[in-house]
Amino acid sequence: MRNTGAFTGMAIAGLIIGYAMFFIGLYNAPFELNVKGYYIAVILLISYSAIGVQKVTRDNAEDNEIIAEQEARRDIVG
Repeated sequence: MRNTGAFTGMAIAGLIIGYAMFFIGLYNAPFELNVKGYYIAVILLISYSAIGVQKVTRDNAEDNEIIAEQEARRDIVG
């Protein structure tokens, strides 16, 4: 297993606290509603992109390990 339950819990708590701080700050900001909507859209897109990049990076690393393992088996057998 890659992550412990404590690490996963801290990551989720950090994400929730970060979103809460962002939305509280945005609620108190003296911007018009359309500007606040823009900021909300941007933070959601950034979050989605960060999670997607992390997943792709992790999956590529796993794929490289699997390919290296298969090549090592091929070298041993053949």
